[in-house]
Amino acid sequence: MAFDRPVLRRTGGLLFWRLLGTGRGPSTTLGADLRRWALLAVWRDERAAEEFLARSPIPGRWRREAIETWHVRLAPIASRGRWNGVEPFLPVTGGPGDEPHRGPVAVLTRASIRPSRLPAFYRSTPAVDRSLRAQEGCLASVGLGEWPVARQATFSLWRDAAAARAFAYAGRAHRDVVERVRAHDWYSEELFARFVPYASEGTWDGANPLANPLAGPPAGPPGGPVADPVADPAADPFADR
Repeated sequence: MAFDRPVLRRTGGLLFWRLLGTGRGPSTTLGADLRRWALLAVWRDERAAEEFLARSPIPGRWRREAIETWHVRLAPIASRGRWNGVEPFLPVTGGPGDEPHRGPVAVLTRASIRPSRLPAFYRSTPAVDRSLRAQEGCLASVGLGEWPVARQATFSLWRDAAAARAFAYAGRAHRDVVERVRAHDWYSEELFARFVPYASEGTWDGANPLANPLAGPPAGPPGGPVADPVADPAADPFADR
């Protein structure tokens, strides 16, 4: 992955990107899967994303080396907070986020955890992780990380917005963690974003989690930025609050 960074810096139309490691399986607790990684990319437009997928050596090499890949295209519908001082996910004008949405949603959370709060944060994650796995309507989830410990992200797919809200607001484990985060100032920076997944291909743990929920013709955004995690993206224990 480290050798991909110079190529990504020179890629035209790539507005924001992060190479990310992942946790084991769907778990969002401590642990790493050294064979699975993700690229989160925000593109100027669809053409720039297609050019990258067709011509860049990075996705071609990943496809050759991987035993499994999964790719999803996401249109931002809501975002608050910053990622390294940047607001990367601006809602797409004229895209699927402008219309009432009743289908699957994706949730991305990211936080920089204060060093003094790391023990408390990781003591709290097992209960939230168990709640997430038991939550009806969660199609897939996995933990992501820029750093092994202190800069953590999660990505999750939900049957619909109501299922994501049920986890965020109805689950006691999640509510307790949210209250402690606010009361004890655990994060130096945080970001929460929701997306409409409008296209996907490949498999994630042997299946495409959006194959059945994506009923009807997907509506891709005609212009504006596209959030595009490529190759085994992942999960979210702190879904839409």
